[in-house]
Amino acid sequence: MFEVGIVGHFDASHALRGDFGPASQPHSHTYRVEVTARGDRLQPDGTLFDITRLQVALQRVLTSLERQNLNDVTDLAEPNPTAEVVARFIFDQIQPSVAGYALYVRVWESPEAFAAYAGAQP
Repeated sequence: MFEVGIVGHFDASHALRGDFGPASQPHSHTYRVEVTARGDRLQPDGTLFDITRLQVALQRVLTSLERQNLNDVTDLAEPNPTAEVVARFIFDQIQPSVAGYALYVRVWESPEAFAAYAGAQP
C-alpha cells in the first residue's frame, strides 16, 4: 500500500456540551490536520496521487474553519464539535477530491491528543 499525505493547521474555538470538565467552557485550539491518501498502484509517472489536489482541498476546508467557533458550524455543532466530529467533517469535504483512493484524516487538538476518521479503500 502506498500513501501520500499533507499537514495543515487552523485555529478555532469550541465548548463541549455535557460533563467534560474544563472542555465544557469555551476554549480554543490550534488544530493540526493530517490528510493521507492511500492506494495499491502508482501512476505511470511514479506517483500515487497529485498531492497538490490534496493541498487545495484541505486548504479550502481549513479556510472555512479558521477562527470559527465550531459550535456555530452547522455540520459540527451536533452532537458536539469534538475532534472526532471535525475529522469526519474534513474527510467528507475532501473525499470527492480523492475518488478512487482510501482517505485518512487525523485531527490533533494538542501535541498529545488526536482523533481520526478513515474511509475504506474503494
